[in-house]
Amino acid sequence: MIGKYLNFIRSVSIKWYGELGAILMTSSFIVILLFEFFRLIGLLTNAFIGLVAFMLLPALFIIGLILILFGWLKLKKETGKGTKELLALRFDDNDVKKGVYGSRVFRIVLIFSLFIIVFLGSIFMQMLSFMDEAEFCGTACHSVMNPEWVVYKQSPHSRVKCVECHVGEGVGALVSSKINGTWQMISVTFDLLERPIPTPVHQLRPARETCEKCHWPDKFYGNKLKSIVSYDLDEKSTVKYTTLNMKIDAERTSGKAGMHWHIAEENEVHYAYADEKRTKIVWAEIQLSDGSLKRYNNSLFNDAEVIDSRTMDCVDCHNRATHIYENPSKAIDTRIRRGLLNRELPYFKREALAAIMPGYADQQSAMSGISNHMHHFYQTNYPKLHIAKMAEIDAAITVLQDIYKRNIHHDMNIEWGTYPSHIGHANQTNGCFRCHNSSFKNDENESIGYDCTLCHSILAEDQDQPFKFLLMPDTLDPDYQKHRYLQEEFINSYIE
Repeated sequence: MIGKYLNFIRSVSIKWYGELGAILMTSSFIVILLFEFFRLIGLLTNAFIGLVAFMLLPALFIIGLILILFGWLKLKKETGKGTKELLALRFDDNDVKKGVYGSRVFRIVLIFSLFIIVFLGSIFMQMLSFMDEAEFCGTACHSVMNPEWVVYKQSPHSRVKCVECHVGEGVGALVSSKINGTWQMISVTFDLLERPIPTPVHQLRPARETCEKCHWPDKFYGNKLKSIVSYDLDEKSTVKYTTLNMKIDAERTSGKAGMHWHIAEENEVHYAYADEKRTKIVWAEIQLSDGSLKRYNNSLFNDAEVIDSRTMDCVDCHNRATHIYENPSKAIDTRIRRGLLNRELPYFKREALAAIMPGYADQQSAMSGISNHMHHFYQTNYPKLHIAKMAEIDAAITVLQDIYKRNIHHDMNIEWGTYPSHIGHANQTNGCFRCHNSSFKNDENESIGYDCTLCHSILAEDQDQPFKFLLMPDTLDPDYQKHRYLQEEFINSYIE
């Protein structure tokens, strides 16, 4: 069998480039089979091996095939002879003799062609499957995608494949993603990508097609208790509690609508923006279920500044649903609460924040800077404690360095605050307050609501107790009226 194959290949390989084509075809085919075997038994799992096995080697196989065909066509042109005449010169009479099912050469060519089609088809399907894996997305273009890969693995959606949000379903989505992916490969190869990658990503599938496979407006009902634990910058890193009763309902008819009212099926919110990051909103337009339309214009901007408009969906608020870059203070709070950092060390929160915040030149400088800062502070101000708690300080330094490496990526120019979240209103982008502020007025001079209790009841706000405002208010407390108001608002929010 192998002998017949070699004889056939020698016969159709014309000139040196035909022979080169035969070598490329044969060798790439053998290596692909070996790679696939090793992949199936678990020896090869690296994304770069997949790139070689499913993209580079098939490309070499096709190039080899083209070289063989080119050599054959070149020979026809040079000799002026037809295909039958050339076949008769290069094969035995028995091979070119016409039988019931054609000549032997014809049958070999037919079988060989069918094999190539099946082989390339299977490789193409394997390539699509490989490119759908999250590891390919995160590691194939390591220098560019590594930051997104790092935060993705620690996100709430770490078990959701990248393609389920970035590609979506259907042939159109697949073709569009591959075209866009081709341009991205070219951009990476020739270093054309912007650093950091600009957001929002315009190639994302509509949220209705992706997010609502798992999250849909009807699911959001009632309230959800949210507890935020933070730590002061004082000597004891004193714990503070903020407790919010989030009104997440999408329902409108009951009069208890919450924040997901914006994406309820009976409502449609449109808005126009004056910057690419969609933080400067020029106007917002709401079409209600009865068909009525309300438009609110922002007095700080005019229509001439509008870049584009869009229908509001999930990602207008949940813009960092997966690739979540942390706020430095919250990152430290989270690790303290998990028990990874010891706040018993004097002024720990303050010094930890001071250690990770500077704009270090590179990661190596950052690792040294964080370590030097923490050791210097405790060695200078608490020399005995520095010796006694050396192991705890070193452990804390390791955690702080991990926080830095997770969120700061110098190669992609990603720093603290590069990718802020629109959730809430305590971030650099103002989040909800992009629209919910006194600057937005309609024709009746009504503004979009921006009361603190519109989206949540406040049960504690940086207090020493998690449900401070549910306790009996003290008439001597300067915040007595605020305390009573928030307590009554919470109770009334449950009364039909």
